[in-house]
Amino acid sequence: MKPRTIMAVGGHIGDMDLAAGPLLAQTVLDGGRAVLVALTPGERGHPRLGIDEYRKQKIAEGTAFAERIGAQFHVFDDISDGFLHPDDDVAARLARIIRAVRPDLLVAHWRHSIHTDHENASIVAERARFLAGLPGWAPEDGERHGVGQVLYTENWEDDQGFAADTYAPISAEAFDVWSEAIAGQAFARGETYGFRYIDYYTAQLTMRGCLAGVDRAVALSSGDGSRVTTLD
Repeated sequence: MKPRTIMAVGGHIGDMDLAAGPLLAQTVLDGGRAVLVALTPGERGHPRLGIDEYRKQKIAEGTAFAERIGAQFHVFDDISDGFLHPDDDVAARLARIIRAVRPDLLVAHWRHSIHTDHENASIVAERARFLAGLPGWAPEDGERHGVGQVLYTENWEDDQGFAADTYAPISAEAFDVWSEAIAGQAFARGETYGFRYIDYYTAQLTMRGCLAGVDRAVALSSGDGSRVTTLD
C-alpha cells in the first residue's frame, strides 16, 4: 500500500487491535502512520479481576500493542465499558484527535452489532468525522480536516448485514508483527471467557486472502455496496 495515515476507532481496547491491527501493522511497514483509539478501556470483560485492576491491565496491554506495531495510541479511560453514549461531547473529543492526526482513512466498527458500545462507537466515529471537517466548528481546536474515506471492520460481534467490498493485503512480515503484538492481550489469548480470538482472526485473514487472491487480507466494508476493490 502507498504511505498513508490510518486511524482506527474502537469501542474498547482490543477491538481494533484484532479487526484492524494487521492493516495498521502493514501501514507502518509501508511507511505510513497508524493511530489506534479506544473509546473505553473495556474493563468489564474479566470474570476474575476487579474492574479497576483490569482497567489498568487493559490500558497497559493496549499501550504495549500499539508500541509493538508502531502505532500511536489513545484511550478514553474516563468512559466505562458498557456506558459509551454517542453524544457530541465524546464525538468532539474524537474530532479533536482527528484534526491533530489528519488521517486519510478512518476505520470504524460496522454499525450493527450485538454490543451496544460497538454500535455507539460507529456513530461517534461518523459524527467526529463530520465535526472535524465542519467549517467554523471549534476553530480553537485546530484546523478543520475532512477525512477522505471511512471503512468498517469485520468483527465477529458486528456481522449483521456486513458485506465486504474492500480487501487490504497483509504481508507475512505484517502478520508476524501483529501476531506477536496481539498475543500480549489476555482476552485475545482466550484467558477471560475462552473465545479463541487469535485463532478466529488468523483464520479470517487466511479466508479473506483466498478471496482476494493473496496469502492474507483484512476485509472491510464501505457500507454503500461498492464494487469489490483492493485497498492500495
